[in-house]
Amino acid sequence: MAPLFPALTRTPERTALQFGDHRMTYGALAAAANGLARRIGAAQRVAVWATSSPETVIAVVAALLAGVPAVPLNPKSGETELGHILTDSAPAHILAAPSVQLPTALAEIDRIDVDRNPANTFASDALEPDDGAAAALIVYTSGTTGPPKGAVLPRRAIAATLDGLADVWEWTADDVLVHGLPLFHVHGLILGALGPLRRGGTVRHLGRFSTDGVTRELSSGATMLFGVPTMYHRIAEELPGDPALVKALSTARLLVSGSAALPVHDHQRITTATGRRVVERYGMTETLMNTSVCLDAPPVAGTVGHPLPGVELRLVDDADTEITGEVPDSVGEIQVRGPNLFSEYLNRPDATAAAFTGDGWFRTGDMAVRGTDGSIRIVGRRATDLIKSGGYKIGAGEIENALLEHPAVAEAAVTGEPDDDLGERIVAWIVPADPQAPPSAAELADHVARRLAPHKRPRVVHFIPAMPRNDMGKIRKRDLHG
Repeated sequence: MAPLFPALTRTPERTALQFGDHRMTYGALAAAANGLARRIGAAQRVAVWATSSPETVIAVVAALLAGVPAVPLNPKSGETELGHILTDSAPAHILAAPSVQLPTALAEIDRIDVDRNPANTFASDALEPDDGAAAALIVYTSGTTGPPKGAVLPRRAIAATLDGLADVWEWTADDVLVHGLPLFHVHGLILGALGPLRRGGTVRHLGRFSTDGVTRELSSGATMLFGVPTMYHRIAEELPGDPALVKALSTARLLVSGSAALPVHDHQRITTATGRRVVERYGMTETLMNTSVCLDAPPVAGTVGHPLPGVELRLVDDADTEITGEVPDSVGEIQVRGPNLFSEYLNRPDATAAAFTGDGWFRTGDMAVRGTDGSIRIVGRRATDLIKSGGYKIGAGEIENALLEHPAVAEAAVTGEPDDDLGERIVAWIVPADPQAPPSAAELADHVARRLAPHKRPRVVHFIPAMPRNDMGKIRKRDLHG
């Protein structure tokens, strides 16, 4: 397998990383990463304290150069979660920025400080394994039950995903990406940091997301923006009163949203104000990226496009039978095969076996419908977003989009709850635009019924001050209670 980052030796003078005022060339990154790779040696695994800093990127690149699997750690993890990950992955070292104070849970693990300015330079000879199946990263993902599972991502999965996205997004070394995503997750780390490095381009990390930071970077040469729906919602809210932000976004070559569905209302507000559309893609920790909207595809808000090169995708019913033909609103579970898949859950052969069908399809647990053009529209997770009411399979996502079109609704989430007559009834959780004058439940039910169908209207409406969210901005529906 070819090196993951050929630009480390081909373009040493080009800027690779920018975090605030700190810039690092490919040559400097190669020196720092190669030196750290030699210190890591032949460790079984290393953990990376994944702060939003150049040290995190150096540490991950070093581990990849050394052929040692890296385990990114969320600095906000609680003691129980952190303890489970450390016990499960058993890293030989913890890599961290020198200024970071690590929690006591890490006290027994050998610490290696990451030096962003090494005194010695090192030859950039290839240390990388050429086996595409070799483990590259172990990223922990929370399921619906039990402690987080470590998804083992092979080197081929990283290469396949990044090269597939380069194909559909026309991503080149000339692109400068700006984002403010955390670096312990697939989106921020693999797409947002390793993606530009594989292309030979530049990543500018904001540290913390802000619309002012987006304006500054897109106005000074950045060509791409990666974000999650929460970020794009904040952008959409700011656009009417911020002409500088409007101008900056209008110059971007590519705006990408991921990690959750971007509401259609925010799509429309951003496009109307800037003339630019936000491209959505679909992936998860175990699969990296599965689909994306292509740059030359007709703009259709709410879809995640078509499978990436090399990725097979099918929709199946409850019996794992493929749903064929162009049946409108036929909801099925997404299953995928391809080089982008993880190889196993660490130390969990039972969970690994349960995640795949007998012929190698990965069960994503995501529910979707396929458009007449073959594009995929996600309607939600099987566990939390598929509502079976009155004999219908209803995706929570389309109801949420309809609710967000109501001017009195700032945020919306939809769940199901048991109902003796319907099986499940549709429940809406609403953050009103004006907490002092919320819309009535009947008004919202009628609003949805007119836009979708009467059986998709919410039967119960709860008004809440804010949505519970995780670090990636996803709504934690399991924390919503009646």
